[in-house]
Amino acid sequence: MIKIILKKRRDQAVRRFHPWIFSGAIYKIEGKPQDGELVEVYAANNDFLAIGHYHDGSIAVRIISFQQTPINASFWKEKIESAYDYRLRIGLINNNNTNCYRLLHAEGDGLPGLIVDIYNRTAVVQCHSIGMYHSRFKISNAIKSIFEDEIESIYLKSENTLPRNFANNIQDEHLYGSNESGIVLENDLRFQVDWINGQKTGFFLDQRDNRQFLSDFVLDQTVLNAFCYSGGFSVYALNAGAKMVHSIDISSNAMSLTEKNIALNGQFANKHRSYTADVMQFLKDSTQKYEIIVVDPPAFAKSKNKRHNAIQAYKRLNILALKRLTHGGILFTFSCSQVVDRQLFYDTIVAAAIEAKRKVRVLRHLSQPADHPVNLFHAEGAYLKGLILYVE
Repeated sequence: MIKIILKKRRDQAVRRFHPWIFSGAIYKIEGKPQDGELVEVYAANNDFLAIGHYHDGSIAVRIISFQQTPINASFWKEKIESAYDYRLRIGLINNNNTNCYRLLHAEGDGLPGLIVDIYNRTAVVQCHSIGMYHSRFKISNAIKSIFEDEIESIYLKSENTLPRNFANNIQDEHLYGSNESGIVLENDLRFQVDWINGQKTGFFLDQRDNRQFLSDFVLDQTVLNAFCYSGGFSVYALNAGAKMVHSIDISSNAMSLTEKNIALNGQFANKHRSYTADVMQFLKDSTQKYEIIVVDPPAFAKSKNKRHNAIQAYKRLNILALKRLTHGGILFTFSCSQVVDRQLFYDTIVAAAIEAKRKVRVLRHLSQPADHPVNLFHAEGAYLKGLILYVE
């Protein structure tokens, strides 16, 4: 492999098992690696440190092993089997009530740049690095080997997650089988998932626990689900006895999917209304008061240079939501922007409450579920932040 040597005293992070090597830490590269190529990383004193995928960018190497080991079929099977065993341990595999979950969560499972989600008998593979894309067939073979006949289809969905100049030359495709969509179970509720045309891998698996938390508050309540996508929070609210649920998304396809999912779970037509609209404008124009509001927007910032604008957007959105809540209402509010950390998000909600002139108590801090694990040595993996707030 091509050898990358770090500057003196720039190896502390990798020795503490942080999985990224930044370009500024590199002293020299012996050879000319291509994007996605495997490289070995060494300290200035020539100590071996790690093996990873190279990319000519700010994050120059994403580490997949801290041991000097062959990156072959056995390597991929061992890594993915470790992720499988972890999901088995936390009760998501062979679960009669839930058959959709994240099998592999990038840095959280020791494979930066790789996401694998399971939707019943289909695995959806999403590559966020060129190196992982180059390894797609080894990854697919490892999944088939581990699951045996439990998996009947593997779909590669990476066009929108790889660097644009590279993604222009690839296309999403089935690596095995041909399933294009399906119905899954989550906590005994049914959802239609379209992994080919849907957002992310088809469903927002990371909100599973938070959807369940919502169920504890909604009996006989009026609920607004903003940025509803496929209606996950709406389905949970209706199933738990909400008096009325309004679902809003700017996408007509999302609203159609929401209505399908609600119909899959019961006769709720008289308790649900769909609005295809811009959420901010809807909240500005509406005079309706709600007892519970869920605000789960897409990432407002995907890079640090857009963080300030994102903070302002989160603030405006939550001011509007707070003003639409009844006295004693409950706000579920979220941010999935990795560059907005937990404290910054909290401070932004504080600022929103001050401007909205509402007294607020924090009932619970929310995060991502256990199948989206955070590597102890990679705090950046804690991307989903949320709060349940009691509003006077």
